[in-house]
Amino acid sequence: MKKNIPNFITLINLFLGCCALASIMYGQFVQAFFFSLASGVADFLDGTMARLLKVKSDFGTQLDSLADMVSFGVVPGAILYILLVKGFSGREVLPIELTLAAAPAFLVTLFAAIRLAIFNIDECQSENFIGMPTPSVTMFCVGLLLIYHFDSFGMGSLVTQPYFLYPVIALLSWLMVARFPMFGMKFKSLSWEGNEIRFIFAASALLMMLLLREASFSLIVLAYILFSTIDNYVLKH
Repeated sequence: MKKNIPNFITLINLFLGCCALASIMYGQFVQAFFFSLASGVADFLDGTMARLLKVKSDFGTQLDSLADMVSFGVVPGAILYILLVKGFSGREVLPIELTLAAAPAFLVTLFAAIRLAIFNIDECQSENFIGMPTPSVTMFCVGLLLIYHFDSFGMGSLVTQPYFLYPVIALLSWLMVARFPMFGMKFKSLSWEGNEIRFIFAASALLMMLLLREASFSLIVLAYILFSTIDNYVLKH
């Protein structure tokens, strides 16, 4: 029985990802945020439970990737697609032209699939990551969705503009498959030594959430990239 507990949590992740996708389709962007947040928690818990119960399996690994493909592959692509459609609204374009203009958003989905396939066969990513993990990509995209919805700092229009989103799509796609080390948030212990970058990042993320609220989530991901760069090229040298 206990061997199925992590798999059940993985299915919850998949279910919540589907709910997030449906919420995006119907314009319920705040609801989509909470579903995506919950799916991220479930994604963290399934692996944690598998390790605690010592029931890791090949089946669980494959199921986890399939769930992640929806929650952290299709969902961010759908968000970027919707934002691009918003950016092109009001212009005199045919429906097929609008679809083709917004379709590059799903490059993120394609590269997420590549990223997840690499992760499954790369034994070097048990504690830290090589390339940006797909949940971080989703968090960044959900953050853009909230900025649009609340028009945070007057940037609601900016995050729908093609000249902003096309480079974002290219950057996110590249970061997922780049051989760029990024630290994981798995604490082996609560001691400061060996966890310095994790504690500093966690404190910075909390501060940004308190000060910037809905506008913080995309910035937290940018901070994650910055802290990973510092960790790789400053602290480790």
